[in-house]
Amino acid sequence: MLHSRILASVALSALMLGATPAVTFAETPPDTLIQAWSIDDIISLDPAEIFEFTASEIAGNTYETLIGYDPKNVADIFGKAAESWTVSEDGKTISFKMKEGRTFASGNPITAEDAVFSLVRAVKLNKSPAFIIGQLGMTPENVEANIVQTGPMTFDFKMDKAYAPTLVLYCLTATVASVVDKKLAMEHEADGDFGYGWLKTNYAGSGPFTIKDWRPNEAVILERNANYSGDAPAMARVIYRHIPETSTQRLLLEKGDIDIARNLTAEDIAALKDDPNVKIESGAKGSLYYLGMNQKNEYLSKPQVRQAMKYLVDYDTIANTIMAGKVKVHQGFLPEGFLGAYNENPFSLNIEKAKELLAEAGVPDGFKVTMDTRNTPEITAMAQAMQQTMAQAGVELELIPGDGKQTLTKYRARNHDIYIGRWGPDFQDPHTNASTFAYNPDNSDDATSKPLAWRNAWDIPELTAETDAAMLEPDADKRAAMYVDEQKKVMEAGPFVIYAQEIEVMGERKNVEGVIVGPSFNDNNFAHVTK
Repeated sequence: MLHSRILASVALSALMLGATPAVTFAETPPDTLIQAWSIDDIISLDPAEIFEFTASEIAGNTYETLIGYDPKNVADIFGKAAESWTVSEDGKTISFKMKEGRTFASGNPITAEDAVFSLVRAVKLNKSPAFIIGQLGMTPENVEANIVQTGPMTFDFKMDKAYAPTLVLYCLTATVASVVDKKLAMEHEADGDFGYGWLKTNYAGSGPFTIKDWRPNEAVILERNANYSGDAPAMARVIYRHIPETSTQRLLLEKGDIDIARNLTAEDIAALKDDPNVKIESGAKGSLYYLGMNQKNEYLSKPQVRQAMKYLVDYDTIANTIMAGKVKVHQGFLPEGFLGAYNENPFSLNIEKAKELLAEAGVPDGFKVTMDTRNTPEITAMAQAMQQTMAQAGVELELIPGDGKQTLTKYRARNHDIYIGRWGPDFQDPHTNASTFAYNPDNSDDATSKPLAWRNAWDIPELTAETDAAMLEPDADKRAAMYVDEQKKVMEAGPFVIYAQEIEVMGERKNVEGVIVGPSFNDNNFAHVTK
């Protein structure tokens, strides 16, 4: 035990002092899981604001949502913080009962008051993920009248329409539906912010781990939650080290200085397959790689230009060489595995076809345009490949590198030309992606709802109405057909070049067991890991 404590102390001390990757340890502490990952996309730790991959995973391991599902079978829906629910005859109200005898990490009991506070808070703060609840008829003005506590452990969730119950339940599996400790959050309230200023960098949850510390672009440290109501994790702590260089991640994994490497390239994966001390674990994600083309740009707003850009991407080279083993070609906005997924891929690299379309658009000699590019090796490699193929048709693509926070902030403000990004579904119902790729109820700069179509200034009232109709269709087959039709329309005219579906790969030391790689990043789970 003394040896373990010394190692843990050395590892943590070195980490918090900003140790360089060159610092090595004899072994990682047996009660500590150390991961190397590029974590520069973290903007906030508040579940009402979290909308990025890394922070979503952290929230999934530190907070509990109302509803959960089996990551290996997403159709298996069950209560997490909620014990049970009933749907009213008119389908517009779902009544929830919370589980008894559970506490937050602070020791405060979890009650219906906390659940109501968390949902109301998310809608009123109106940060990026608020639309997940808002799409069910909730607004900052009416949410207190529609999400109402009915008893110490019960509350009603009243909607404006009879949405499919599974859609509602999947919405409540999203990070934004995490149950927040009301008493603790309100102890830190300032100017009516529901504790938002404090929760951006602090923690008030009930999951298997707590968030001990976050140092931007350095590390995140999770610690075992002594008050967790489930089985206590074997690991006393989980440490995320910000190490963006994939070659460094691979070296540290080979030497045993980390337990898991998260950003390995295709080349790294191939090299590690022969290492007897390392194993490769993978799982299909719902995440999609895509380009978002801002319709405020004079060139990209031309329909023929948008279509031409879809013929200027070398899909096969990206999937089979640059990202070999980490993605597969996929061009519909619903990932394979979702109800209504369209798995046909009509586009391929075709320079001549692209030139014809550019000529039709009145720009036969091409044009100049910028692309904001997160400066990770794989995103950069894909962007550079596109830069080369687009140049063959006269499209001069200037890459503007930045970290995850910089590029996302610019994208969310609609200040980009092209953004190369990765989109992960917020819940497992097809509406999650339809409501962002094919939905934009208000295209004004000060709109309340800001889905991907809005970010790219794509004004689509007819497609928005079709998305609204699809979420109300009770017949699964008819609903699936509606989503297939929407995907074809987005492929034909949309400002998106969707080119790949992600396969998440983790390089692990051979003694690491129990990692769950889920379909969404908040499903990645380390509560059952042993070493």
